[in-house]
Amino acid sequence: MTQVLFDYTRQDAEGASCTAHAWAKVPAPLTPSQRATLKARAAALLKARNAVLVAHYYVDGDLQDLALETGGIVSDSLEMARFGRDHEAQTLIVAGVRFMGESAKILSPEKRVLMPDLDATCSLDLGCPADEFAAFCDAHPDRKVVVYANTSAAVKARADWMVTSSCALEIVAELKAKGEKILWAPDRHLGRYIQEQTGADMLMWNGACIVHDEFKGLELDLLSEQHPDAMILVHPESPKSVVDKAHVVGSTSALIKAVVEGTAQEYIVATDNGILHRMRQLAPGKTLIEAPTAGNGATCKSCAHCPWMAMNGLQGVIDCLELGQGEIQIDEAVRVKALGCITRMLDFTAALKARTAGMKTGIGAA
Repeated sequence: MTQVLFDYTRQDAEGASCTAHAWAKVPAPLTPSQRATLKARAAALLKARNAVLVAHYYVDGDLQDLALETGGIVSDSLEMARFGRDHEAQTLIVAGVRFMGESAKILSPEKRVLMPDLDATCSLDLGCPADEFAAFCDAHPDRKVVVYANTSAAVKARADWMVTSSCALEIVAELKAKGEKILWAPDRHLGRYIQEQTGADMLMWNGACIVHDEFKGLELDLLSEQHPDAMILVHPESPKSVVDKAHVVGSTSALIKAVVEGTAQEYIVATDNGILHRMRQLAPGKTLIEAPTAGNGATCKSCAHCPWMAMNGLQGVIDCLELGQGEIQIDEAVRVKALGCITRMLDFTAALKARTAGMKTGIGAA
């Protein structure tokens, strides 16, 4: 397969690399007074415009709080897709990165979908151009095309299935059981993890998340020696050397559940540090430690925060609602083609959830 890698980090003279050097523009820090004023203004606008805020766990804590305080949601990308589709609001404000806004528009074409900053993108999305991906698919017509949510609408339009990290294992296992061979894109670390867990025949695109790709297995070993009783939580977009050391490997929602329900006092968390805000709220008595992304001498020991997620701010939400800026537009032909793979995932996960609930209650059990 063609190897396609996009490098958005820059190295300093000491060889230290950091996602903070990506080209994303981040809102200036707010004073407590500014924060309170902007939150109140945004909340009033959401109500006045019949809009709802859908926020990812990785965005700024102010936006997470605003979403929950105004009847919105803070969740992983799977729940964001479900919530936006099913909510009665006719305007969705999606605080996250562009593919999340596109997914919302694909599922809800009749709704207005706005984002605080349309330039907030994703290295996995950028690293999988639609034309090159189409050529990759054309070269392997015998394979089912399974793409991660972190891809453009145009890439999804070529896919048979879309998956998120919370349902990828189950969907790929189902396809394997049916004898299907899989073409996977774009995250190679998540793909490798799923392949190891399921034994599926998977041909993979070579992409990576610039945040998770930076976690270091050796540094995690050293940190674990300092905290021998800590439970290690790892997102499967991380390198194998990190995933292999985890007590729990899972999606953002799965990692939060592990902290809330876990019996350990300390947790080393290997995913975007934006998730720590919600973890601290739901498990205030637990100690959370950021997993290392760099070694000694680096400018920061853990730089695990997506520069594009950080572009989302309160002022951006206000600008969406007051000025109508940041609207997601998708070509209708592309949208219709992309809808199939997302709907297939949502139908599968809904059926899986119902089946699991039935097993717990004894309904339908053999």
